[in-house]
Amino acid sequence: MNDNLQKIYEEQSKKCTELADKVADLEALNDDLTFKLERIKNSSFWKLSAPFRKIIHFFTRQITRIKNTGSFRGLIAKIRHKAHEKRAMKQYGTLSFPDLGERKRQIEFKFPQMPKISLLVPLYNTPSRFLNEMINSVRNQTYANWELCLADGSDEKNRAAEKICRKFSLEDDRIIYKKLAQNEGISGNTNQCLSLATGEYIGLLDHDDILHPAALFAYVTAINEQNADYIYCDEATFHRGKVDKMITLHFKPDFAIDNLRANNYICHFSVFSRHLLEGDELFRPKFDGSQDHDMILRLTNRAKKIVHVPQILYYWRSHRMSAASDISVKPYAIAAAKGAVADHLRVKGFENFRISSTRAYEIIFKIAYQIIGTPKISLIIANKDHRDDLRRLIDSIIEKSTYNNYEIIIVENNSKTAEITAYYQELKANPQIRIFEYPEKKAGFNYSAINNFGVSKAEGDFILLLNNDMEVIRINWLEELLMYAQREDVGAVGGKLYYADKTIQHAGVVLGLGAHRTAGHSHYKQHRENLGYMGRLCYAQNVSAVTGACLMVKKSLFEEVGGLDESFAISLNDVDFCLKLREKGCLNIFTPFAELFHYESKSRGLDDHGEKAARYDEESARFREKWSNVLLAGDPYYNVNFSLDKSDFSLAVK
Repeated sequence: MNDNLQKIYEEQSKKCTELADKVADLEALNDDLTFKLERIKNSSFWKLSAPFRKIIHFFTRQITRIKNTGSFRGLIAKIRHKAHEKRAMKQYGTLSFPDLGERKRQIEFKFPQMPKISLLVPLYNTPSRFLNEMINSVRNQTYANWELCLADGSDEKNRAAEKICRKFSLEDDRIIYKKLAQNEGISGNTNQCLSLATGEYIGLLDHDDILHPAALFAYVTAINEQNADYIYCDEATFHRGKVDKMITLHFKPDFAIDNLRANNYICHFSVFSRHLLEGDELFRPKFDGSQDHDMILRLTNRAKKIVHVPQILYYWRSHRMSAASDISVKPYAIAAAKGAVADHLRVKGFENFRISSTRAYEIIFKIAYQIIGTPKISLIIANKDHRDDLRRLIDSIIEKSTYNNYEIIIVENNSKTAEITAYYQELKANPQIRIFEYPEKKAGFNYSAINNFGVSKAEGDFILLLNNDMEVIRINWLEELLMYAQREDVGAVGGKLYYADKTIQHAGVVLGLGAHRTAGHSHYKQHRENLGYMGRLCYAQNVSAVTGACLMVKKSLFEEVGGLDESFAISLNDVDFCLKLREKGCLNIFTPFAELFHYESKSRGLDDHGEKAARYDEESARFREKWSNVLLAGDPYYNVNFSLDKSDFSLAVK
């Protein structure tokens, strides 16, 4: 026994050494290329050629756009669609404000609960025009039971804000103003606002931004209808002093804890029950620059009912010194945000994690969770013939995986060729690979049944379903999946999959997306380097489902929900499985850091015509019937303002 352990230890040590050598070689190559690149960029020729490069890049982008759309005609169609979207943006500005009749209805409406909402606005050298517009947007609310708490830390030479605020407070006793003896920073000034507040609910508003006239009415509706104790909405950035001059519309998912840990997607406009506070401190000064992210993480952790109102109700002004314009204005915010997330993770019981910035943005994070122990992972691969596909997958797993405690279970399903038989014999020499013959010899292919059979043979604590037409890209792909699958609150975890041309095949599944209104892949066919909608291709996030082509789950959970539903022989079995996990209260997660190629449809062909199309129609109909209530409610991680006809987060253009 000791000799066997020693042998295993030596083999693993050798593999670790080889991988370390590969990493060192890559780091050396990276350093060399970086040096050469910097030398080129600092050369006179590079600087003089800048105008010509811009022209070349412009034409290169146009060629890429044509390739992405399939043809020049496709490009024209895409341009037209973007023009429609630009026009559609107008409906989220002043055109969305209530008309006189609707405004009268909202003003006169009597809710069962009419809570006072205290809006906290810390002031610091606020330009007069911005301050006037912000205060008037509050006074213009159709819901009247509010108070505006203003704590002014402006410099002594900037007395304009004080004059404006005192004038408004004389006109409207709901406006409470306090001139601070000294500026206490964003956190201190906001906490001073809180000391003025008497409302049952607290709202946070920046001194240069604007509220939609029906914002508070919509929030009080959520309080009454859903007993909400934390509420947020969608938001837009605008410039040139007009909310209709929108730069970006941010349509958010419903509450998603993994999204929030990676990225403060909630941002504006938060309103919450005062009961969620602990003591009199709302913001913590040590997190200045990211005090709102810290606050949102703490309060949503205590909240019993978090409600997202999927409407643009907050307008974030973009100007030279605003964070909406450029995060580099506040470089300390990056460190503060990492600190806030780290504090939250420790409170939730996580240890030895790492938080790093992603390529999307410095305050969009990758969180590397600690893997506890070395649990065994059973990789389940259904296969019929296709020796070359299977060989490519197996070779990539063996050569690239840095996690070693796994077994590969191949479920052989009625192969015919001599070459696959010979390859199986070759594989049997590897003790980590086991091959089982699927016992059912019926006509047709049942993906669910074959994988259920494979799982029944698995010895691992975790199951990883894999299609046979895959190829591993990232060496730590198993760790990236396992770190999430280990969590008690997580169900299924899926990776980022690409076609051979490096366009996206899978980056999470959206319910209701596509012609059949069942489910579809988000960011479909976008390029690998694309950042995604609001950076979503760059961080791990909660999704309703992931594809069964690469799906990791605890074996105990797989068995608890009855595995894959065998009535979904080919299609939608993975989505159905993920929804069963979601029903149990589990989170499903997509991570872009486990990357593989997926040479989809080589194994089974396309489901677009004849018998296969009929089968997909039948399974789609059954899926819609089984999950009718879920589909009717919509995907909580995909905003209702997005089109269900396109996978690129396009606006639903009317």
